[in-house]
Amino acid sequence: MRQQLMDYSSAQEKICLKNDYIDPALYDDYNVNLGLRDQNGKGVLTGLTNISKIIGSREEAGKQVPCEGELWYRGYPVQSLIQAIGREKMGFERVAYLLLMGEMPSEEAEREFSGWIGRCRRLPTNFTRDVIMKAPTEDIMNTITRSILTLAAYDPRAKDTSVANSLCQSIQLVSEFPLLAVYAYHAYNHYEKGGSMFIHNPDPELSTAENLLRMLRPDQKYSDIEAKVLDTALILHMEHGGGNNSTFTTRVVTSSGSDTYSTIAAAMSSLKGPKHGGANIKVSEMMSDIREHVTDYSDKEKLRDYLARILEKQAFDGAGLIYGMGHAVYSLSDPRERIFKEYVKRLSVAKGREADMVLYQNVEDIAIELICEKRRIYKGVSPNIDFYSGFVYDMLGIPKELYTAMFAVARIVGWSAHRLEELICMNKIIRPAYKSVMEEREKNGV
Repeated sequence: MRQQLMDYSSAQEKICLKNDYIDPALYDDYNVNLGLRDQNGKGVLTGLTNISKIIGSREEAGKQVPCEGELWYRGYPVQSLIQAIGREKMGFERVAYLLLMGEMPSEEAEREFSGWIGRCRRLPTNFTRDVIMKAPTEDIMNTITRSILTLAAYDPRAKDTSVANSLCQSIQLVSEFPLLAVYAYHAYNHYEKGGSMFIHNPDPELSTAENLLRMLRPDQKYSDIEAKVLDTALILHMEHGGGNNSTFTTRVVTSSGSDTYSTIAAAMSSLKGPKHGGANIKVSEMMSDIREHVTDYSDKEKLRDYLARILEKQAFDGAGLIYGMGHAVYSLSDPRERIFKEYVKRLSVAKGREADMVLYQNVEDIAIELICEKRRIYKGVSPNIDFYSGFVYDMLGIPKELYTAMFAVARIVGWSAHRLEELICMNKIIRPAYKSVMEEREKNGV
């Protein structure tokens, strides 16, 4: 039946292609901001937020001039937050409190909040067996999304959209996401790949990063540097403004009056799109391809030649992209990448992966020159955080199936903060306009 339906759909495809086509020139004629961006690529202003700020350019003499990138959480530069946490302490819970509550926690408030995160880091009785282990798939994001929607059935106040109840649900989801992700992978690894299955209970006294590594690994062991680098990655992925696709989805669905579970499930569906959350996977695949064709990582001439072939659509996936380079907002630098790179270097030394670090550094240097030269991009090109995050996950032994899920484990905090702000500040459903260019037909021709 499925194949017959597919055959029918394939036969009808040309009808859809003909009737759904819109002349690209019409978008200019009607001044349509495709992708909610203007002709310069700047996002159309659709709302206000107090949660974070992204800076990629500054206005000088009436013109936008590229500048070093900045990312602020609740009035604090993210690099200052990372520095304040220190080189050893875990900071995910502290920064999560800041984003959700809007202010830096006192020691007592941080201890209380972390305690709730630890106590809520559990799933309903038999949920892992009855939900997560059913119909496992390599698409971990789909499994997590299904689990989120099912969790609503266990919540007697699932439809209550009051701020207090939504905050309660948000804290629970922040706590539960690591379990949903790791357990979903273990189920897939066992049932679909034939691996051994182990389900480790989380330790309420440990941080989010520590629990992730503990639950993922058979021996439950991890080093301090491993936990610290993962903790930093989660903080840097936690929030990135209201205009990114999944966060805007969060606000759109929240504005309709929908519940927390449906809203976060919608955000998950947005994040799993390869144009949004899958960039680090493409970087990892690209780097593996480069390794196959350039064995001497220090040979910059050979690297340059091969990267040029990638840009010319003659190598790798034929897309003509050097993945992990460039960003929609940042130009001269991505502040997250600048911060993260130092932790990547430390982990590469600890893992004996210095040669790979040399490769990444050389690709970064050469790619910047090549892209500016061949694409004539004058605003500047720089690596984004996804250029290194896949490398870090690989060094941590995190399977590729979990790469986007790691993004979600962090971004659930930002989504929750934006949901709360939408509930508190907005009272209108988000409803942008679409102009019809439909050709009218004779009424009696139906």
